[in-house]
Amino acid sequence: MSQVTTIKADLRTGVGKGAARAVRRTGQVPGVIYGAKQAAVCIQLDPRLLWAELRRPGFTTRLFDVDLGADGTHRCLARDVQFHPVKDQPVHVDFMRVSADSVVHVKVPVHCINADKAPGVKKGGVLNIEHHEVEVTCSPAAIPEAFIIDMTGMDIGASVHLAQLALPEGVRPYHLAADATIVTLAPPTVARSAAEG
Repeated sequence: MSQVTTIKADLRTGVGKGAARAVRRTGQVPGVIYGAKQAAVCIQLDPRLLWAELRRPGFTTRLFDVDLGADGTHRCLARDVQFHPVKDQPVHVDFMRVSADSVVHVKVPVHCINADKAPGVKKGGVLNIEHHEVEVTCSPAAIPEAFIIDMTGMDIGASVHLAQLALPEGVRPYHLAADATIVTLAPPTVARSAAEG
């Protein structure tokens, strides 16, 4: 289930590139909240708060309560962050409002654990992650933080397909068939090259 993180922001006046540049000159990061059939709201955030959230896992799969103080709170998903091409600093962030009855599309990361307990890895097998993310549709409250694949006992030649992932109730895969391969444990390429030589 997706956790909810509160992040403080302030309303900003003015729209467009000029207004956004003015916000950046004050040391803030401009942003916008849109969606849920409501008017867009222009905001600005402290870059330190935004960086702290960007460094945590699952920035685009966590729910945010964007706290505008006296101007209310908006429950959102982070949809896009634009970065400076040279400084690699965030220069704009987009949040999309969600409600309990919304259906959202999110890309959920795939994490493999216990690779050291996989016989295939001990034999030199190569872990191939075919899909580092799986796009799903679900309600905001049902967003999984990640899909965890336990590699304990996996040998060379083993694979994990989408149908084998534990999808929470109400979570549906989007664009991938049930037999889509997510992870494989391939034979070691060095051994194959030696055999060919």
